[in-house]
Amino acid sequence: MTDRTPLVAGNWKMHGSRAANAELLAGILAGQPFKCDVAVCVPSPYLGDVAQALAGSGVAWGAQDCSAHEHGAYTGEVSAGMLAEFGCRYVIVGHSERRAYHAEGDQAVADKAKIALARGITPIVCVGETLAERESGQTEAVVKRQLSAVIHTLGPCVGEIVVAYEPVWAIGTGKTATPEQAQEVHALLRVQLRAATQRADAMRVLYGGSVKPDNAATLFAQPDIDGGLIGGASLKASDFVAICRAAG
Repeated sequence: MTDRTPLVAGNWKMHGSRAANAELLAGILAGQPFKCDVAVCVPSPYLGDVAQALAGSGVAWGAQDCSAHEHGAYTGEVSAGMLAEFGCRYVIVGHSERRAYHAEGDQAVADKAKIALARGITPIVCVGETLAERESGQTEAVVKRQLSAVIHTLGPCVGEIVVAYEPVWAIGTGKTATPEQAQEVHALLRVQLRAATQRADAMRVLYGGSVKPDNAATLFAQPDIDGGLIGGASLKASDFVAICRAAG
């Protein structure tokens, strides 16, 4: 066991409606108190509603992406400063879907992490390999390259981020890395962080990839897994609460 407080963050992706969100948040709040830190990362149009619903609770809220720019002629983008106005605690950057569908490279992800930190928002920086990369033995090289860009850009401040390992082949597929597979990569990332910051052993490295109530406890029992970035299961209050309980 470590002294790190686990974090369970829900990634709603592009799901939700005002009515459905209210019901979901009510269910999550009814599950309090939690022994871990809990957050929900929601579509930007709902940030105001979610901030109001969670005000004064033990559940934090965050966004799913932010611009690498402070402001300017970037139609459709949302800046970290705008998110900060809502009291955003976290922002996901570098999710595999952003990397794959929006061609976000390692440096763009690092730039987003830097600007989020500058606005007082904790970036949840995602790294992970595809199935082809895993099968060709490239897992270590890929995740180290992705994290290296962030380390180089943030310097000593890298100790302030949260890292999430999300094997792309286990996202939305129903497949999950075994606890041993996940721990192996988490330990690798921890070693890389130790070379970059004295805060490495206090940093949280989350696992994301088809975490469910029935596998959460086994995953979270691994020494370098400090909670989860939860996709589909975060959209059902009972499932999400059960996962939070497993982390505590």
